[in-house]
Amino acid sequence: MEAEGTRMAPDIVPPTRRNCERCGRTDVWDETVENWVIAREDGNRRVGDKHCIHEWDINGQYNPIPGEPTPTE
Repeated sequence: MEAEGTRMAPDIVPPTRRNCERCGRTDVWDETVENWVIAREDGNRRVGDKHCIHEWDINGQYNPIPGEPTPTE
């Protein structure tokens, strides 16, 4: 039973993949180095444009709380 006035914090699920909307670069989260690394698909690194100022596809549509509706629902 929860004490009055206290609540358990929800589990936050961070994204594990991100794509640049400008150049197509794809990164994945690597737990071992605790950092984003360039993804490999079909043996090729999804590098994109090295001069791009990346616009990642993680925005207000991503919902880090499982079971909660997304902003568009």
